Amino acid sequence: MIELRKSTQRGYADHGWLKSFHSFSFADYYDPKHMGFGPLRVINEDRVAAGMGFGTHGHRDMEIISYVLDGALAHKDSMGNGSAIRSGDVQRMSAGTGVTHSEFNHSRDGTTHFLQIWIQPNVTGIAPSYEERHFDAASKRGQLRLIASPDGREGSVRVHQDAYLFATLLDGEDQVSHRLGDSRLGYVHVARGEVEVNGYPLEAGDGLKISGAADITLKNAKDAEVLLFDLTR
Repeated sequence: MIELRKSTQRGYADHGWLKSFHSFSFADYYDPKHMGFGPLRVINEDRVAAGMGFGTHGHRDMEIISYVLDGALAHKDSMGNGSAIRSGDVQRMSAGTGVTHSEFNHSRDGTTHFLQIWIQPNVTGIAPSYEERHFDAASKRGQLRLIASPDGREGSVRVHQDAYLFATLLDGEDQVSHRLGDSRLGYVHVARGEVEVNGYPLEAGDGLKISGAADITLKNAKDAEVLLFDLTR
């Protein structure tokens, strides 16, 4: 099964300082047909205006990944972590028994553009934890770079779920493939640019759901940055 979800079909919220597209139901956007995909619960494409951000708020029992596309996002949390993540950085926060944090764009004139991803964990009530990694463009150029996994292999951030997240940068004749097992779910999200996935032309903001044994092939790209999820059912 392959199901295409166009960028224009996503939910959208404009709070002035925050412009956010929702691939799945989130906050005031509710669509019973798009509540998530396997353990993948949220993909929000957020743009935060200069000098603005998310005040201190709480999470519980959720794996939260931030993937920065442009600008910088300052993070502070109740675990004592405080840093600014930038393009190429991936941040993972396991909320566990409960954590509070804030996120801000401290730039005076630039917008921060990032993806906020939530994955439901396969364990609950664990101690909150945090990590971040940088994945330079060279490591993603023309290849699938593992950036999140259950065991932190290949320098990826560790998530408490049977889920693997890959990132790639593709252009021109670049082509990559990933074998999806029969008991697995695949989800492709195009962060920017254009790419063809298994014969479907996709552009920025589009998503593709795939289930059943299949080779997921990405090709014919134009300045594309793409995330590929390999998920348990």
